[in-house]
Amino acid sequence: MVSEAGSGYTWALNSRENKLTPWSNDPVGDPAGEALYVRDEESGELFGPTALPLGGEDGVYTLQHGQGYSRFQHESGGIGLELTQFVPLRDPLKISRLVLRNHSGRGRKLSVTAYAEWVLGVERAASSFHTRTELDPQTRAIFARNRWNPEFAERVAFADLGGRQQAWTADRREFLGPGGSPARPAALLAGATLLGASGAGLDPCAVLQAAVQIPAGGQAEVVFLLGQAGGAEQARELIGRYRGRRPAEALEEVQRSWDETLGKVQVTTPDRGLDVLLNRWLLYQTLSSRVWGRSGFYQAGGAYGFRDQLQDVMALSVSRPEIAREHLLRAAARQFPEGDVQHWWHPPSGRGVRTRISDDRLWLPYALDHYLEVTGDAAVLEEQVPFLEGPPVPAGHEDLYFEPAVSGQGASLFEHAARALECSLGLGPHGLPLIGGGDWNDGLNRVGLGGRGESVWLAWFLHANLEGWSRRAEARGEGERARVWRAHLGGLEHALEKEGWDGDWYRRAFFDDGTPLGSAHNAECRIDAIAQSWAVLSGAAPAGRAARAMASLEEHLVRRDEGLVLLLTPPFDRTPQDPGYIKGYLPGVRENGGQYTHAAIWSAMAFAALGDGDRAGGLLGLLNPVHQTSSRTGVQRYKAEPYAMAADVYAEPPHVGRGGWSWYTGSAGWMYRAGLEGVLGFYLRGQRLRLDPCIPKSWPGYRLVFRYRAATYEISVENPQGVSRGVVGLELDGVALSGNSLRLSGEPGSHRVRLVLGMPG
Repeated sequence: MVSEAGSGYTWALNSRENKLTPWSNDPVGDPAGEALYVRDEESGELFGPTALPLGGEDGVYTLQHGQGYSRFQHESGGIGLELTQFVPLRDPLKISRLVLRNHSGRGRKLSVTAYAEWVLGVERAASSFHTRTELDPQTRAIFARNRWNPEFAERVAFADLGGRQQAWTADRREFLGPGGSPARPAALLAGATLLGASGAGLDPCAVLQAAVQIPAGGQAEVVFLLGQAGGAEQARELIGRYRGRRPAEALEEVQRSWDETLGKVQVTTPDRGLDVLLNRWLLYQTLSSRVWGRSGFYQAGGAYGFRDQLQDVMALSVSRPEIAREHLLRAAARQFPEGDVQHWWHPPSGRGVRTRISDDRLWLPYALDHYLEVTGDAAVLEEQVPFLEGPPVPAGHEDLYFEPAVSGQGASLFEHAARALECSLGLGPHGLPLIGGGDWNDGLNRVGLGGRGESVWLAWFLHANLEGWSRRAEARGEGERARVWRAHLGGLEHALEKEGWDGDWYRRAFFDDGTPLGSAHNAECRIDAIAQSWAVLSGAAPAGRAARAMASLEEHLVRRDEGLVLLLTPPFDRTPQDPGYIKGYLPGVRENGGQYTHAAIWSAMAFAALGDGDRAGGLLGLLNPVHQTSSRTGVQRYKAEPYAMAADVYAEPPHVGRGGWSWYTGSAGWMYRAGLEGVLGFYLRGQRLRLDPCIPKSWPGYRLVFRYRAATYEISVENPQGVSRGVVGLELDGVALSGNSLRLSGEPGSHRVRLVLGMPG
């Protein structure tokens, strides 16, 4: 992870439990735990390629973020600096390639110093006492170990300056000096030298220094390697290999991999901001931050969330189905035989929490069903996956944190999905599913603390699961299961319409005592978005009520003048009812009545499902950070990246429209699916492609390019009548087809698809 000023941190395997260098989310101080310094050996002037940690007052600093790399540029005293940072495709190290160009018209004597503070754990304050450093005699790289971090005790962190290091220290106190800081390290002041300290009991860091001479008009290159290997020999092998490899080649390999992943589907629409997100940034955010890093500026999480990454990998089912498949099996392995699951867990140990949260387990069958639809990979259902063993959550407790054992009992992936469903069939007094310790909104963790509270939203979500899995069970000869599940569907539908409907919209939940939540009778949280959107997305609500519920959502929760789509309104503040920790957020912040982008995207998808392309496209436009930051005023208001989705946007003065919790949010994956599937109507179904757009009526059309195996499909969608939905013509390579789907061929070649929208007849 890297910030715009050059700060950031590095980790290996687990971004929380095994930080190599410090993580911070202090936007004011933005402390630097890693840095590269350049010193003019004649004048003593100190400068660097990034604004941090030296201050950045002497000129312009330019930063470019791309997929898989960041590049910083700066010039000082006639020396142009270009720093490119990236992680190779398959190896656990970070490469920082610094190119120095002499524009001064005379020969220059410089030194380059690389600095990294070791953490080797969760926090430096705890782990520094246990970190031991040494200069490896074979490579002259600095090695560091923390044998008191049990899961990573044998691993060896390393820092190397391409073998060019001539001076070094592993003592931060020596480098910074008394009262010093990375902005003015004592060891880089005139006349100072590095003393080569290492061992135990120090303030651990890695400082490596190399001399660089550049003739007038010439350039030099210094490469800093920072990483961690399974042991000393593996560290030496990595260092030796990357000393002999050109960094540019490694970066090209990274970029080719990202191009292959992100270029699977490319779109060109009348909304340029939507194109920017769909073509590169949304999948990049999903894969890099959510699936691989599990980290961002607002949280160094490290853990897998059961519901979280299952939702993320659904967006990867077209471009990287192997990653989706791998994670489905990983998630199934975090299930107990009873059908419930860990809410989150830390790799590699699997330590995590078992909870009473009611929706987690259902994301396994939901995500699995999506994967099966997209890929047709029915064989995955037969994969054998073990269960976990561990104690149940004690009575009177909301959760239990422990490291479970792997059970000797296992089952097929289908069985894991079936047990998740069967674990979710318990009903409350109104015939609706029990909310337990919270459903998708964890902040409602005390609505059903007594075991009788119910969730309307969960009823829709369970319905969406049972509908498809009843058919799958029947096809597998599991007739009794299919019968039970279908009977449960009928009961849910009856309860939803009898008890869930509030008159103009659907309620959200019922407290233990039967008091409704999300009702017109409530002073706070009168209406909640996801109870309305999932009435549509589940396909279970009657058409008239579904349309009325979404009309109410737009009336009460969409603030177009402020660019907001709220989760609920009014926010919780003074209600005597205790819904849970959601009330701990200030009104209008995060789940408590702010825009929770994840849910707002579901609202857009629901409008698309109703055939309302104007509203679906309009909401995606409101949610798009490119549009939020299209003016200077918008930038100052939004205060978040224009190329990454933010989890929430504040809805109350004085911070209306301010984005928060960017990068590490599941809204990126859902935004991708809402744009590609919901609006552009792109549905890959095994070896067939179904096209069912729902676009704004003002769009004259759009184009897609889809790479399917060795073939390329160039898809042109035309909208001559200005409609939102309705396919009246489909051609493949000039041949008319019936319906709105076509069979795909993966053989090498290029194909042209023409789709025409209009009013039938």
